[in-house]
Amino acid sequence: MGNRNSLLFFILVLMCHGVTLTMGLWRNHDDVETMFLMKNSKSVVKTDAGEMRVLESYGDAKLMERRLHIGFISMEPRSLFVPQYIDSSFIIFLHEGEAKLGFMYRGKLKERTLKMGDVYRIPAGSAFYLVNIGEGQKLHIICSIDPSGAVGAGTFQSFYLGGGANPASVLSGFGTDILEAAFNVSAEEVRKMFTRQHEGPIVNLDQQDTGLWSKFLQLKDEDKLQHLKGMVLDQQEEDFDDEDNDGQEEEKQRVWSWRKLLESVVCDEIKKAWNPNKGMGKKPPHICNLYDRAPDFINSHGWSVAVDGSDYSPLKMSGVGIYHVNLSAGAMMTPHMNPMATEYGIVLRGSGRIQIVFPNGTNAMDAEIKEGDVFFIPRYFPFCQIASKDQPLEFFGFTTSASKNRPQFLVGATSLMRSMMGPELAAAFGVSEETMRHMVDAQHEDVILPYPHHQDHNKEVVEVDTIPKLIRNAMVLGW
Repeated sequence: MGNRNSLLFFILVLMCHGVTLTMGLWRNHDDVETMFLMKNSKSVVKTDAGEMRVLESYGDAKLMERRLHIGFISMEPRSLFVPQYIDSSFIIFLHEGEAKLGFMYRGKLKERTLKMGDVYRIPAGSAFYLVNIGEGQKLHIICSIDPSGAVGAGTFQSFYLGGGANPASVLSGFGTDILEAAFNVSAEEVRKMFTRQHEGPIVNLDQQDTGLWSKFLQLKDEDKLQHLKGMVLDQQEEDFDDEDNDGQEEEKQRVWSWRKLLESVVCDEIKKAWNPNKGMGKKPPHICNLYDRAPDFINSHGWSVAVDGSDYSPLKMSGVGIYHVNLSAGAMMTPHMNPMATEYGIVLRGSGRIQIVFPNGTNAMDAEIKEGDVFFIPRYFPFCQIASKDQPLEFFGFTTSASKNRPQFLVGATSLMRSMMGPELAAAFGVSEETMRHMVDAQHEDVILPYPHHQDHNKEVVEVDTIPKLIRNAMVLGW
């Protein structure tokens, strides 16, 4: 009885919180149809060798306890996303193809080969590059982008280490005299270095003009590190003798500020003191492969996998979890809610339907979904996904918490309704306890259930004004 009453109290608290939150949203949102749709797709990088598009998250602060943007990177065979660092943390998921990821870790250049299903975290401010190494195959990556530390108003800001006319290297903003001194080369050599590249941030390695990058990728790791250092100021020991000279003092300040920034990106080995609070071990984190993990739940109707910070420690630093669900044709994930986080979902394969419900019991969204569609479900909001009768529904996504996610299934063999079965629940519905128990005990399956599609075989989908139309994002995925 005590446990049942505690669960009832928990649900009442959630309902009160949700109703208050939703009423505030109704006052602040004139266009309810856009509430759960990520429709602001923009191309942030586009060249002949590839593209990166971003779906920008938005929403009322009362609804979204934390925002994540969703990015899609597509790269042609033998292409390179040039060395850079960004102001936002990325969690990348390699959906199709094979890639080589180069990144800085404790002052040393490390490389990892990524295959389908691999997940890896790129921290904000960490220099990296990406290469499509799949033979004759396009590379497709999905990533979460945490904008909490972004320096600008956009989705995120790239700082390109290598570049020329397009993209411009961050070094290009320094005076020629500074770069001459930093590289210890002539002004003409500086000019050639910073005007040669014009193919954009994603380059084709087979192009003659980008032979520089092909040669870079053929270097040994230690030589690559030295080459990257050559792209930034490596005059760490340079001193200014005459600190009384105003002009020289100003110059000293400019170089010192640049050094402090780049030391944190490329030249960490100059700093002998290691800060254990950064959460870095002696070796870079391993790669987590989502496809290699055993399902957390599986039955004849489908399966689901979730990865949190206890499974893959780098997720703790970003506060992001990931999940992967596959529903067999004609199956349904029973109505449930996430008490820990907002969920972002990307349909990878197949088609189906999603329903989201407001806390006051009205329908918030009832839409058909297919490959390439992107949606989000606010924390606490009940929802369910249904696969089409003749197609499975596979979707992948991110959550805004790295803690172990414990979704609360509202109906099913092991659900809140089953756990709370008793006279209190019956009274809440205004029925006898016998009737209530018959309803609750009728379902013998759990989590993923068969859905009786035959009931609406001849029923057309009717859209009403309060049901949002899902924005299609097939062009974002490029599949």
